[in-house]
Amino acid sequence: MAVGPTTRRRQLGADLRRLRELKGLTLEEAGARVGVSKATLSRYETKEGSVKWPTVDALCREYDTSDEERLALVELAKAAKVQGWWRSLADPIPDSMNLMLTLEDEVEREDHYACMFIPGLLQTRDYAEAVHRASEKQCPEREVQHMVDIRMKRQELLQREDPPRIWCVIDEGAVRRTVGGPDVMNAQLRHLLTLAELPHITVQVLPFSTGAHAAAVGSFLILGGQTPDLDVVYVDLIGGGVFMEKPQELERYKLAFQYLKAQALDLESTTQLIHRINKES
Repeated sequence: MAVGPTTRRRQLGADLRRLRELKGLTLEEAGARVGVSKATLSRYETKEGSVKWPTVDALCREYDTSDEERLALVELAKAAKVQGWWRSLADPIPDSMNLMLTLEDEVEREDHYACMFIPGLLQTRDYAEAVHRASEKQCPEREVQHMVDIRMKRQELLQREDPPRIWCVIDEGAVRRTVGGPDVMNAQLRHLLTLAELPHITVQVLPFSTGAHAAAVGSFLILGGQTPDLDVVYVDLIGGGVFMEKPQELERYKLAFQYLKAQALDLESTTQLIHRINKES
C-alpha cells in the first residue's frame, strides 16, 4: 500500500523552501553549501520523500535561522516518518483513505460540502453502516465493520483538547434522505443537532429553495493545514476520491465554499429545519 506524505513532512518542505528563498539562494547554491545535490535539495523542498535531520540542521545554519526555529525544524524532520494510529490496523485500508487519515491527523480546520450523506465525522455508527452497505453492494460484512470502525476512530479528533474547526454545509437532500430506516435517520439527525452545539462545529443546511448553486457537481472537503500552502481539497468519486492541491484548484473550491455558506440557512434556521424534518420522519 502506498504511504502518503505526512503533514509534518509537507510542513518541513514548505519551510525549507521559504527559508532558502528568503536567503536569496538557488537550489544549486544552497545544496553546495551543505554537500547535497540540487536534485536532493529539491526533493527536500517538495512534500514527499525521506529527509536526514543533520542535513536539515545544516541547511538551517546556512539560512541563519534562529536556534529556536532550527531546533523546531530538526524535530519536524525527525518526526516526519511518524505514522498515525491507522498504520497498525490488521486489515488494509484504501490508499486514498490512508492519505486522508494522514492529512486529517494534524488538520487545523475542515470545510465540508455534503450533497448525498451527512459528513463522515458527524455520522452515527448505524448511519455509517447503512451508508457503507449501500455504497459497496459486494462488500463483505467484515469489511463494512472495518471501514465503519475507522470512521468512528476518525471522529475522536472532535474530542481533542484543541480540536480542528469543522464547518459543514449539508444539502437539504442529504438531511431528508432516509438512510438505514426511520429510527436510524432520526437518531442521526438528533446526533447532528447535538454536535452543532459544540463551539468548534458549525452546521448549515443548503435548502432546496436555493436552486442551482456553486457545487452542483458533488461533495467535497477542504482540509486546512497550518499554512495555506498545505491546504488540500478532497473530492468524492465512486470507489474513492481525488486530492487536489494546485493553487488554482484550491482557490476554485474555497470560493465555491464561501458561496455555499452564503446561500445556506443561518444557524438558527438550520436547527429549526432539522427539528422539523426529524418530526416529519
